[in-house]
Amino acid sequence: MSTTALTRPLVTSLIEDAVMAPSMHNAQPWKFVCTTGTGVVELHGDPLRGMPRGDPDHRSLHLGCGAALFGLRVAAAHRALHPVVRLLPSPKDPWHLADVRFDDPDDADSELGILHAALSRRHTSRFPFTEERIPSEVIDGLRAAALIEGCRLVVPGAWHTDTVMGLVHASELFEAADEAVRAEIAAWTRTGAGGEGPGTEGIPSYAFGPRQYDVTSPVRDFDAPRQVPARTSARFEKNPQIALLGTVEDAREEWLKAGQAMHRVLLQATLDGLATSLMSQPLEWPELRSEARCPGSMVSFVHMVIRLGYGPQGRATPRRPVSEVLAFD
Repeated sequence: MSTTALTRPLVTSLIEDAVMAPSMHNAQPWKFVCTTGTGVVELHGDPLRGMPRGDPDHRSLHLGCGAALFGLRVAAAHRALHPVVRLLPSPKDPWHLADVRFDDPDDADSELGILHAALSRRHTSRFPFTEERIPSEVIDGLRAAALIEGCRLVVPGAWHTDTVMGLVHASELFEAADEAVRAEIAAWTRTGAGGEGPGTEGIPSYAFGPRQYDVTSPVRDFDAPRQVPARTSARFEKNPQIALLGTVEDAREEWLKAGQAMHRVLLQATLDGLATSLMSQPLEWPELRSEARCPGSMVSFVHMVIRLGYGPQGRATPRRPVSEVLAFD
């Protein structure tokens, strides 16, 4: 095998695909460095885009960067390249999360490349889903997608789904009582009011979804102060279909693997015609996260609750230009 020469146009196009990944509050906490002489693209986390209150251990930051890493792998396979990943390559630099080199086209992963079509179609949907149940063969495919990335996707039974939804509602109460958390979320929302951050990041008001009629909504309300006028209300599904993504261990390497698995599951779900959203609220509180684990499963640590179903797809949220997240060395 030989390493593929990296040109600036090629690397730029790869990163354009990679940054479509989801991240907590759409903070996009990643930076890429291309060392053209070695044919390696480095992935770095950006602690300035972390959430000190909602993500003090930077677990969600690693998940987002892992998702961007998976997007880079998909983009490479789509271009008939074979990405070879080394996680946490610099023990002395905790923010150097991965190195990726690209081998000869003959080694490309065609199954990975198929997911490329979903990169631009996958968007978080904070809209109500129908009550139509997802076929078991589709769920099995999503489980397999997580397993390929070294993680487990557990679909809880009815009673544990109720437990997790109870944790979601408990997290809403925790959030409402914590002014610092509310301020952190507000800093990453974009309603058109003065003094807000750049429009290339954060959650725009059009992605909030409708207000809920009652307490059954399985999505976070980013407009809790009710600042956005003319926002409609709706009833959400009574029986949300959720899946728990997790690992046996709870270290940085597992977080990066979970981020890749999360994105793979979301992209596969998109190809399967499903709408998706991420429910991280109960996992942001240590006292609630431990309760999310499904008893009897091999998942000791839950990293994300994924809501799945049939319903309207969300709109694309903004992304920072590649020039802000990619440097050439």
